[in-house]
Amino acid sequence: MSFERMAPEQHDTLEGVAEPAENPVLAGHAEAAGMIVSAYRTGKLPHALLLAGPRGVGKATLAFHLAYHLLRHPRPDSAPEELAAPDPASPLFRQIAMGAHPAVLHLTRPYNDKTKKFATLLTVDEIRRVNRFLSMTSHDGSYRIVLVDPADDMNTNAANALLKNLEEPPSRTLFLLITHSPGALLPTIRSRCQMIRLQPLSAAEVEDVLVRLGMPLPEDVGVRAALLERAGGSVRDAILLSEFGGLELADTVDTLVRAAVIDFSKAHRLGDVVNGRDNEIRFDLMNAHLLDLVSREANAAASRGDGARAENFAKTFQQMRIAINETDTYNLDRKQHTLNMILRLHDTLRM
Repeated sequence: MSFERMAPEQHDTLEGVAEPAENPVLAGHAEAAGMIVSAYRTGKLPHALLLAGPRGVGKATLAFHLAYHLLRHPRPDSAPEELAAPDPASPLFRQIAMGAHPAVLHLTRPYNDKTKKFATLLTVDEIRRVNRFLSMTSHDGSYRIVLVDPADDMNTNAANALLKNLEEPPSRTLFLLITHSPGALLPTIRSRCQMIRLQPLSAAEVEDVLVRLGMPLPEDVGVRAALLERAGGSVRDAILLSEFGGLELADTVDTLVRAAVIDFSKAHRLGDVVNGRDNEIRFDLMNAHLLDLVSREANAAASRGDGARAENFAKTFQQMRIAINETDTYNLDRKQHTLNMILRLHDTLRM
């Protein structure tokens, strides 16, 4: 799929891949989209939706498509029964994609002009933009839409600031919170949102999206199947695994943290692979995979009714997020960070 880059660069932008805001094609999630559209048509749309699911399955894309739908059809009773497919040539689509539409506020990790890097957290200063945004009168009486992408990136102060907005939202306001790990959010935030769980895409859907993006896939059928299986229904993970060595990194991390005894020589080699400024993407890939492992363990424990274990993994998730943030902020040794993270998760899995 060819596209004209319109969206502002984000902390996780991949070269040659459309941002969710500028992606006119939504793969999967027809049932979830239909449920939300139906609620809008009948005047029962909640003021806050929590779009939950694995990283890279299309949560943000669905959120931007919903924003387009509401602004394209401001009268619920005359809105179509199916989610409107965005028209890339329309001024509305381009305004939303460029972050220039006055009725859409997209909150994500901010860019720091001093450090020339994106923040590792969604800060309270970003969340405070909501108050200014909501204080402005809608120019045509349509919805005002706040996207928090992802809500997982909020620190405690930011989460508490958002909570105040969720408690008393103005009319015709929709909060769309995107989360990879709902269990890591404040319970008070979860309780004020209707959760919509998005399932991983099928291997065929992931493969179809990769073909449309023009991404090269392994010619060997077995290798291709292994790649799609490891991606776990995530288009983003499939791209990272195939293009940036993520498959080998994930295998190494999994082997280390699940072994009865850590192979420290292998852990040191992993630290060398992700160390240095030339390995930013590999370092981010490793951290993202570690956090995803913790998130899956927390969700699995919660599903089994093991509250204590779920809480322990949720606490580990937050501690690891802080460690990642501090390593980035203070330019700490990435190899030592890697060893610490592997050891921490290895020990937590055995509790």
